[in-house]
Amino acid sequence: MSNTDLSVQRVRHNLKLRLVQVRRVERITPKLLAVTLGGDELHDFVSASFDDHVKLFFPAPGETKPRLPELDAAGSIAANAPRPVARDYTPRRYDPASGELEIQFVLHGDGPAASWAAQAQPGDYLGIGGPRGSFVIPTGFDWFLMIGDETALPAIGRRLEELPAGTRVTVVVEVDADAQTIAFQTQADADIVWVRRRGRADALETAVRRLAIPPGEGYVWAAGEGHAMRAIHQYLVAERGLDKSRVRASSYWKHGAVAVHEALGD
Repeated sequence: MSNTDLSVQRVRHNLKLRLVQVRRVERITPKLLAVTLGGDELHDFVSASFDDHVKLFFPAPGETKPRLPELDAAGSIAANAPRPVARDYTPRRYDPASGELEIQFVLHGDGPAASWAAQAQPGDYLGIGGPRGSFVIPTGFDWFLMIGDETALPAIGRRLEELPAGTRVTVVVEVDADAQTIAFQTQADADIVWVRRRGRADALETAVRRLAIPPGEGYVWAAGEGHAMRAIHQYLVAERGLDKSRVRASSYWKHGAVAVHEALGD
């Protein structure tokens, strides 16, 4: 490998709140729904990393538009401002030419986000805040390993589209059934491993433990259920000896909790 700079970068963005409308809704799998959003307020939207997250603000029951929170003089959400129901989601795709932003929703139950998405129609309103920051991972590593469950599919799909031709990448994704697998678009040299959950809490970790770690400079990205991600992070760093600066693991959700989104091992 050449002397490519492999330093990750943390980029901060000014927080901006936007009111947008649904333009299209597309069912990708029985449990994955793509909602394309548009509106004049997206004209300066920026997402610098494949695992960025924005806050989505949903209309209150009986209302058609969300009430966006107020920003203080420092550009942060005011401490005492009323806050609508919000959840964190990955910007799957943004097209500045058309001013369209795609968000993908996992239809996993009756939470506010899944319930809204399941009924979304063109013209419906949604609020967006952020992204507030980006964690930019260079593409020049010798290899990549990406690990996740259904909630990580938008970030994984976006990253695979971004990686240069010939990049070596292994992707391990846990789903419930064959109908939830998708066809990724990529020029990378990608090995895709689909893991069926079959009621096992450790199915994803077991699959990761079977992998061989390639030689050279690599980077691991993982996201999904909190307990599973913590176990996988512990295994890769403590048992396999990977440098923790080369392993980025995030909890996108957690059994028995709501509105969870946290980085592990920082």
